[in-house]
Amino acid sequence: MATIAAPRPTAPRRRHIPLVGQTLAYFHDPLRTMRYHYDTNGPVSDYTFVGGRWTMLLGPDACETALRNADKAFANAGGWGYLIGPFFDRGLMLLDFEEHHHHRRILQEAFTRDRISDYTSTLGPAVESGLDAWSPHPDFQAYPALKDLTLDLATQIFMGRVDVADADEMARVNQAFIDCVQAGLGFIRAPLPGTRWRRGVRGRRELEEFFRRHLPAHRAGDGTDLFSALCQIETDDGQRLSDDDVVNHMIFLLMAAHDTSTITVTTMMQKLGQHPKWQERCRAESLALPSHPRLDELDGLTSVDLVMKECLRLVPPVPGLARQTVKDTEVLGRRIPAGRLVSIGLHLSHHMDELWTDPERFDPERFAQQRREDKVHRYAWQPFGGGVHKCIGLYFGGVEVKMIVHQLLRRFEWTVDPDYVAPMNYHSLPFPMDGLPIDLHPLSERSAV
Repeated sequence: MATIAAPRPTAPRRRHIPLVGQTLAYFHDPLRTMRYHYDTNGPVSDYTFVGGRWTMLLGPDACETALRNADKAFANAGGWGYLIGPFFDRGLMLLDFEEHHHHRRILQEAFTRDRISDYTSTLGPAVESGLDAWSPHPDFQAYPALKDLTLDLATQIFMGRVDVADADEMARVNQAFIDCVQAGLGFIRAPLPGTRWRRGVRGRRELEEFFRRHLPAHRAGDGTDLFSALCQIETDDGQRLSDDDVVNHMIFLLMAAHDTSTITVTTMMQKLGQHPKWQERCRAESLALPSHPRLDELDGLTSVDLVMKECLRLVPPVPGLARQTVKDTEVLGRRIPAGRLVSIGLHLSHHMDELWTDPERFDPERFAQQRREDKVHRYAWQPFGGGVHKCIGLYFGGVEVKMIVHQLLRRFEWTVDPDYVAPMNYHSLPFPMDGLPIDLHPLSERSAV
């Protein structure tokens, strides 16, 4: 008689308040929430988050399974679509399989080294102009100043200097992005008056109108900005993006570019302010370069690069990734049914004792060539995701962050209380609720020689 194999066990689940589940715990401290799940239930477990049932994948092995996606069971559209679909619909991150490959192949033409070199030549003067507006003082709020700067940079690099709108319009655009990002984690997932969802829907409409208004000029022009590139690029076999495609990708890319860069530079300013020896080490490299370095010269900022990687480890701009299964699958022996929302908790892997030496300590040298702790597991450090959906703009993002920090180091000195712990808000992408107060002052004449 044939034997029937016992079904694979499903992931364990802990009971919580219906619909709310562990949403509030995650908003308060996602790393602590992930660590609790990992220690209590292992690398694969179920939980309730913003009204849906999710399976949480934790640790590098579980995350690798979903990011490599060898059996094509995990799709982005359903996962991210549940959270931010109405607000960033049809952006590259919300496309899958052949359609994703088609769009990514076209978009990749906008992120070649030659194009990034062109963007870099615009970045230097743009950063310098933006920092001219800063007024250093002992209680300077770094985060809001950086957010304004990176939005302005993204607008100039992505849309061209001639299209930078007036201050009132850019304030509306900035607020529209904030509303779209924050709407994704709202409890009420309908456009009712006074809700995040309603503000997100309104923000999406504002962004569409903004980009469609500027689209004809970029179709007709020959600019080197990203918007022009998306309007004009054509693959060898003649594939191009439609107007709708361009608008959808611009909304997503502009959000991703300025929010993630803001978070990274904010963390770097905090850590460099708390570790003056590292600040001086990085400054020495920056003072050895011109104010507006070329792309290849930025490679000389090796210490800045180490600090950036360590800050991306400590505070990844996107703590977790969203997926949805399109068929039954298994992760580390646990069955996950088709249609299940899945979260990939990258943040925990960045803080695991099994992977990192003293993981809560700021230690950029762990990324130095003689140590390379990030190589202990292929998925130990994945701030940009992995697999076919790995961030398409990761190289450009690194260039932007280095250029900003480079000019900050050449222009200012700053300190942060060594005992300061940023009160982080995780209701959308992470940011310090107090604005990251720092003691900022111009670089002394002695240091600048």
